[in-house]
Amino acid sequence: MTPSLRHQLLATLVPRLRGAGDLDVSSGVAAAATVERDRVSRRQEGLDRSLPTGLVPGLGRQWVARRELLAGTDGEFPAWALEPRTGEATSTVYHLHGGGFVSPADSAHVRWATRVAGPLGARVVLPDYPLAPAHDWRSSRAALVEDVARYAELGRVVLTGDSAGGGIALAVAQELRDRGGPAPSRMVLVSPWVDLSESTPQTAALDGTDPWLHLSKLRLYASWWAGSDDPAELARPELSPALGDLDGLPPTLVLCGTRDLLHPGCRLLADRAAAARWAMTYVERPDLIHVYPLLPGVPEARTAGVAVAEFVR
Repeated sequence: MTPSLRHQLLATLVPRLRGAGDLDVSSGVAAAATVERDRVSRRQEGLDRSLPTGLVPGLGRQWVARRELLAGTDGEFPAWALEPRTGEATSTVYHLHGGGFVSPADSAHVRWATRVAGPLGARVVLPDYPLAPAHDWRSSRAALVEDVARYAELGRVVLTGDSAGGGIALAVAQELRDRGGPAPSRMVLVSPWVDLSESTPQTAALDGTDPWLHLSKLRLYASWWAGSDDPAELARPELSPALGDLDGLPPTLVLCGTRDLLHPGCRLLADRAAAARWAMTYVERPDLIHVYPLLPGVPEARTAGVAVAEFVR
């Protein structure tokens, strides 16, 4: 099936608006990494870290927002909790946002999470976890695990994540399973980054065909998030949960397009899930780009939204 014209337009426009591009290694890889680190750090310093609502008009009429603080190992970090104004929420959509571990949540993430939660009458929780390169995965993981468990004690939790956040969500679910006790009842992962080790050779083959993601940057961001560029460290399940134990995880829906540099990792996850005791549904759409279900006004995103609504209800 040929992608829609709207999808094709946004496939070109969104990466440009997000400043996508490969590293300039003309002066060497080390120099390029230093330049990128400085660029990312400067951009983070100037970010508005309030709740982004640009794609959710009238959010205040439907939701009451409160800011909570979670205890990370590098200090406290915020999480936004949105309670529906009509009725008391007995379930939670807990969303871990993407952004390559270097960007905070944006209004597309808020729009996605509220659309999943709305028909369920659920609250939405959006943690603003500490970002690389100043922080790595250890800064927030324990706090996120505890927070998801806290909401699971209150009622049903649908744990969702896109891109980098999808990998975090899967790793959090694995840790909750290993601990026993309260855990998510469902997961939805959108183009999840679940293999930071690049164990799939097809990943390199896709570099250059994905208009948004570039392998040189993914490798650099992965090393920042891991706190190391050691291949053995990148392959540990806390960072590459597709390589970890998949038995006993909650029923999960995974959505991915094939014009996505993370697609081989998603397919690896699906292949390994088939051999595990895990009810995982994998939906792969040809020629669609990274996190296509989050793109506004795209027919393919609407179709994905229907599938998600049926899965989580």
